[in-house]
Amino acid sequence: MINFDGKQIGIVALEQARQQAGEVGLDLVEVAPDANPPVCKIVDYRKLLYEQKRREREGRKRRRHTEMKEIKMRPTIDRHDLDVKLRHIRDFLTDGHKVKVTVQFRGREMTHAELGRNLLIRVAESLADAATVEERPVQIGRQQCMIVVPLAQAKPAGEVGEQPALPPGPVLAVGQVEERRGDAEAQS
Repeated sequence: MINFDGKQIGIVALEQARQQAGEVGLDLVEVAPDANPPVCKIVDYRKLLYEQKRREREGRKRRRHTEMKEIKMRPTIDRHDLDVKLRHIRDFLTDGHKVKVTVQFRGREMTHAELGRNLLIRVAESLADAATVEERPVQIGRQQCMIVVPLAQAKPAGEVGEQPALPPGPVLAVGQVEERRGDAEAQS
């Protein structure tokens, strides 16, 4: 048992501990029920609850809430429109939010998925001073997505699960596709 002054009294019978708490006008509160024998403390229970709630409130105030914001664009986006989207992404990043950049494809645009990948690479390069790529560009159905986080939230170098920002991927230029078609026609 621990006294209201914080002094350790030692092992005391339950009835005697309740009596001591009653004499002082405080409550007997079990602090460590798993200990052998259980540890009890003589305190004002209402004051203890108030302090716990206040600590929780203070903890919630200090806690940073990050949201996932999403910016959607098409692979045929104009330069000015892309600049506006980049400005919005920078605003979200300065507020401390993660941003999911999505390129949506419609109809025949799916045949040129490399345009979306190149667009995401261009976005990542232009945001290099404010963000790092958390998730590399990934094709999911008719969308390509990439997640960027502010530099303050980026994982430190050498941490487990770290991935390079953008791997060198085989992106074919239009001329290379035509050369391959020409080679196939020449062989037949």
